Amino acid sequence: MIKHLKTKSTLATFLLVFVFFLLGIYLGSYNKSEISKVLSVSNKEQPAEITADFSTFWKAWNTIDEKSPDASKVSDQQRIYGAISGLVGSLNDPYSVFFNPEETKSFEEDIAGSFSGIGVEVGIKNKILTVIAPLKDTPGFKAGLKSGDKILKIDKTITSDLTIEEAVKLIHGEKGTTVTLTIFRDGEKDSREVKIVRDIINVPIVETKLRPDGVFVITLNSFSANSAQLFKNALQEFSDAKTDKLVLDLRGNPGGYLDSAVSMASWFLPSGKPIVTEDYSSDKKPKIYRSEGYNIFSKDLKFVILIDKGSASASEILAGAMQDYGIAKLVGEQSYGKGSVQEVINITPDTILKITIAKWLTPKGTSISLKGLTPDYKVELTQKDYDAKIDPQMNKAVELLTNWK
Repeated sequence: MIKHLKTKSTLATFLLVFVFFLLGIYLGSYNKSEISKVLSVSNKEQPAEITADFSTFWKAWNTIDEKSPDASKVSDQQRIYGAISGLVGSLNDPYSVFFNPEETKSFEEDIAGSFSGIGVEVGIKNKILTVIAPLKDTPGFKAGLKSGDKILKIDKTITSDLTIEEAVKLIHGEKGTTVTLTIFRDGEKDSREVKIVRDIINVPIVETKLRPDGVFVITLNSFSANSAQLFKNALQEFSDAKTDKLVLDLRGNPGGYLDSAVSMASWFLPSGKPIVTEDYSSDKKPKIYRSEGYNIFSKDLKFVILIDKGSASASEILAGAMQDYGIAKLVGEQSYGKGSVQEVINITPDTILKITIAKWLTPKGTSISLKGLTPDYKVELTQKDYDAKIDPQMNKAVELLTNWK
């Protein structure tokens, strides 16, 4: 009898230990961190210097795996790319963007110029996809698009949630194909559709003209890698023309290379004069870009720069410096206000991050990003003027040069 009771006691003890063992396994699994449940992702550990709690991220990750019927259709790497895009999006900066491998390839092709499209520079303004400038004689220009036009749809895609790069990708396409933009223009009651046939974009960077009234006009369409040399050649033509009246037309110029703007400004400034400042708004010391000191033009130069809503970025840097130093008068409309600096960083061999690192300030410390440049003489170019082929902005420039004080 005693032996039987002892056996029962041993069995009960074993069962109790076994139950606690199973309970421990269950509780251990229940309390297991979300990150440890993810087995298909490498390098997922949270760096020590980051104080944010990543458990919510991995909880969402695991919930997708458990609940979403489409989870298996999206690879883990695609999820990571999407998460990075969301991370960059939290900056609320339309010019900071992450490129996955496909987007990186497209971006690099755009930089190389191996693409076809409609020849329109776009940006995000007041959270709306907006035309910065249609480049001269391109399909977009010929279709009548104007700086400030709001693009509501690209074909059937609503643009409100698109990044600039996603919008550009939709606008680009094979030569001869058609893209339909739904635009809204200030002053009009309704939106309208504009059908544009894509083509290879080949715009002359610099154009020159000596008018019969002795005014020499340099039209600069973009700040490309070779625009500084082309601008130098144009200034030589101006010098050979034996006139002191110069118009630099930056209307519709969306910008480009900073170095080109600095080089161009250097023809009018002594060595060492600040042209633009990169303000990092942090402990990092601001970077000042200074004149290279070509400064070959006398103080007798009569100089007017034309700007409009399509003058952006490097255009604003050049025009802003000339205005601040009193070298040129600005005529036209308020410029676009694209005054931020982006750096392109390789995240992996096939992905990149384009991120805003600084804001541009004119020599007097004016932030270009806030509202752009204000012309010395505000002159609007209306649709009526455009249709009648009248250019009141150029007319004002000629008037100022003729009666220069």
